[in-house]
Amino acid sequence: MQTTIHTKFIGTEAAKDAEAILQNCVHCGFCNATCPTYRVTRDERNGPRGRIYLMKQFFETGEASELTLNHLDACLNCRNCETTCPSNVEYGKLFDIGHHLIEQQNPRPLPGRIVRLALRKLLPRKHIFGFFVWCGQLTRPLLPKAIARKVPIRQTERPWPKAQHQRKMLLLGGCVVPTTTPNTNGSIARVLDRLGVSVKVANKAGCCGALSYHLSEHDEAADQMRRNIDAWWPDIEAGAEKIVIGASACSLMIKDYGRYLSNDAQYAEKAKRVSAMAQDISEVLTEEDLSPLKADVQNSEPKLKTAFHCPCTLQHGLGLNGTVESLLTDAGVDLVPVEDGGQCCGSSGTYSVLQPKLSKEILAKKVKGLTTNAPQQIVTANVGCQMHIQTATDTPVKHWVELLDPSLD
Repeated sequence: MQTTIHTKFIGTEAAKDAEAILQNCVHCGFCNATCPTYRVTRDERNGPRGRIYLMKQFFETGEASELTLNHLDACLNCRNCETTCPSNVEYGKLFDIGHHLIEQQNPRPLPGRIVRLALRKLLPRKHIFGFFVWCGQLTRPLLPKAIARKVPIRQTERPWPKAQHQRKMLLLGGCVVPTTTPNTNGSIARVLDRLGVSVKVANKAGCCGALSYHLSEHDEAADQMRRNIDAWWPDIEAGAEKIVIGASACSLMIKDYGRYLSNDAQYAEKAKRVSAMAQDISEVLTEEDLSPLKADVQNSEPKLKTAFHCPCTLQHGLGLNGTVESLLTDAGVDLVPVEDGGQCCGSSGTYSVLQPKLSKEILAKKVKGLTTNAPQQIVTANVGCQMHIQTATDTPVKHWVELLDPSLD
């Protein structure tokens, strides 16, 4: 795709990267076939090819309308199009560049800015967010069903292991997980303890930065990345093997710290090392001897029919499609087929809040595919997907690592 960059962008790193990505696109349209928003709306501008044209137009003219921003806002950034694309177009990277610059040129109305500010300031602060979640859980029986479904079911957190092993890893505590699904990090700690590994959550580490970054607050996200690097660095220097992450969206973000901070003289090398150490829990377990876990699972009862939802960040972002399914099957979990498994659930960070109508339509398709073979439970690999899917089904939704945790039998 030939592109003539507007003079206002010439010489900028953003334009250089965008032009290189645009040149790979042959506008074949294969991406539209797997794009969740295009499949719902059938609007070319709500598919990857159309959005690429809109961003190309912006870089060539230097201008973009509010309508263009609206079509970009409707993108889940699920990156399903990248998996489908025969030309290896880095749509996710192009979207981050184009969406950020177009949003800067088109200031949002005050209500939209307030909502985004509230999301950025509330969700990463686990104590404040936790208070609101607690209030919702306390009053859940009194709430209208539609609202009550959005309140995460309260989990009873089990004790973390006290044993100290020679092998040590860092564990991302996160911002939303400790409040909404504490069994996820607890299960990771207990599973790794069973394998002879101790995990540590650095107290000063927090949100991975994905929320701010995808709301176009790149400087704020970079500050969160630096804070996490500083929090982890003493343990990294002390010999921690890896940084283990239980939410696939956070895994994808932290693996990109090296790229995001590549121009930061003080943090570039540290960020590169952190990215190299970061692994989703599924990657960690593929490198371990899981025979103790398999024995635990195979001796447990009952065997429940289980459907696995593979988050977009896991299969399209990290390229780990099939990894969790293999781990669970080898452990003896009864997995049932899922229809249209490559599709997004419609959560996508804050998307379900900012684009509720589209998100709900996409979720309905996903839940239909997940429940076609009547599973008794659904498991996934990302907290956002877990909570979002649970709003549309009575089938229990868990993090998949909980199935390997004997204490949650």
